[in-house]
Amino acid sequence: MSMTPLPPGSTIGILGGGQLGRMLALAAARLGFDVAILEPEADSPAARVAAHAIVGAYDDPRALTALAELADVVTFEFENVPAGAVERLTALGVRVAPGAKALAVAQDRVAEKTFLNEAGAPTVAFAKADDILEAAQALEQIGAPALMKTRRDGYDGKGQMWVEHAADAGRAFAALGGKPVIVEAPADFVRELSVIAARGCDGEIAVYPLGENHHEKGVLRQTMAPAQVSADTAAQAERIAHQILTSLDYVGVIGIELFELADGRLLVNEIAPRVHNTGHWTQDGCEVDQFEQQIRAVAGWPLGPTAALARVEMINLLGEEADHWAKLAGEPDARLHLYGKRETKPGRKMGHVNRLRPL
Repeated sequence: MSMTPLPPGSTIGILGGGQLGRMLALAAARLGFDVAILEPEADSPAARVAAHAIVGAYDDPRALTALAELADVVTFEFENVPAGAVERLTALGVRVAPGAKALAVAQDRVAEKTFLNEAGAPTVAFAKADDILEAAQALEQIGAPALMKTRRDGYDGKGQMWVEHAADAGRAFAALGGKPVIVEAPADFVRELSVIAARGCDGEIAVYPLGENHHEKGVLRQTMAPAQVSADTAAQAERIAHQILTSLDYVGVIGIELFELADGRLLVNEIAPRVHNTGHWTQDGCEVDQFEQQIRAVAGWPLGPTAALARVEMINLLGEEADHWAKLAGEPDARLHLYGKRETKPGRKMGHVNRLRPL
């Protein structure tokens, strides 16, 4: 759907006040937009760099009405936005981008895998289970070992466990809270890649070079980008991104996590309908980074170029690692991004550093 581009001085609403919201707000400010943040916590990292801050639950009618009065368009920094919030904003006459379909798909792992396969994006084999009996049947169907994950609300490696033997299916189902799950076949992958892509209001699509990712304990530790991949791998990733974005009639930036198999095939692990941790390298490695690209897309502006200007190693700074800011700030090839979080907790994402190398 094409739309009249929002002029500078318009207000962009963002659901969520964490680091992604903060970096979106900074990008919006650079293009001349005001930002309104809706977030349950007062004094959030994003609120402190935004023109307006509304403190309230994401489904609080009063807070949503206040946001609708301020914002010309609303986007979000995380995918577990209540569906009712999007419905209410839409009913109040505010455009939400990406839309409800992308959120619904990303919030439920079974819906996500089903959608991906229908869109022509390959995934591992999977089966759903709503109770202990179905969990055992799913393990029989997929074969052990397999990965069991809650259908909803899992992130950073939470809400999932390996099931080594079919006989352990019931125990694993109970350990995950007895909630509906998905059982996934293991992916025999050689490395984890990701692609950040964007689609504008007019259907224009822009794809960034791939990143190679390394996780520790389910949390992203490092991204190297542009990843060294064959032309065929890059073309596969681009085709997958086009299929997903078009099938969702998507507007905005999406993160697509991929497994590269030994035979060169790519499988989609999951999608995130927002700017993504594996795209932080674009802030210092690309002409237009993922945050500015998101603002451009939802505001109806033309998308910007995605070419890499440098090779980047992005490292997440977790917990007390961010306390070494003075040392990191002194490294000539390092660009430091701190999130303004008031409290340091072990394992908490406090910032990231992009180390630049020539292409």
